[in-house]
Amino acid sequence: MDSIQTLISKSKVHPEWQALLGEALLNVGPDYRQQLIDDSNWLPGIDNLFSAFRRDLQNTRYLLIGESPYPRKDSANGIAFYDAAVSDLWSESGLSKSVNRATSMRNILKTALLAEGHLQRNEDGKISQASIAEVDKKKLIQTMPKLFDNLHQRGFLMLNATPVLHPQRKPAKEALFWKGFLQSLLALLAASLDHQITLILWGKIAESINTLPATKPYRKLVSEHPYNISFIDNSEMLDLFTELRILTTR
Repeated sequence: MDSIQTLISKSKVHPEWQALLGEALLNVGPDYRQQLIDDSNWLPGIDNLFSAFRRDLQNTRYLLIGESPYPRKDSANGIAFYDAAVSDLWSESGLSKSVNRATSMRNILKTALLAEGHLQRNEDGKISQASIAEVDKKKLIQTMPKLFDNLHQRGFLMLNATPVLHPQRKPAKEALFWKGFLQSLLALLAASLDHQITLILWGKIAESINTLPATKPYRKLVSEHPYNISFIDNSEMLDLFTELRILTTR
């Protein structure tokens, strides 16, 4: 089995994605691909490298591109913004402790709560733990897995622009190995479906993808990384979250 087949097989990629992903991987150098197989000192690890592609292709409507995996083994699972170390979303005091420590997810949930009309900002224009504590969460999803199940059901595939985090290389340098892969993947995806995909680009590395020629056929939503508090004020993200209603089960 060659390196491309090994990487796809180890990640248990959905059958609908396998041929397309295999073609895109031809744009990743063979020496680098083999290094990923031989070297276990990187995240999210070979078994999760392409776990974002375990969902089907035909029902994909949004391609959310983040930056790079979480720098913690327990958190990195190959799906952008999915902190695998977080389970419960809420607590009696508002957000759960684990969510409160995960800055990006904290801001994503605050944006969703605001967009869906579950709360309003306080007099200082902020969303406090106390205000979140007052929200009736009985009809809201309760866990991180359920949140990403909702995103899956709404057509999301969540991929990091740099799917590998290596301790000896900075993400910006690692991203260079994957630029041709992303260009090819986006071109192949646009040609494979009879419906338009929306690219959602969060953060500077993801935003740089906007310069790739293959992004031209796509509708694009570009914003700052949700690590930034200003993400909550981004009108396009508020509109998107209002439409998606990711905190409720359809």
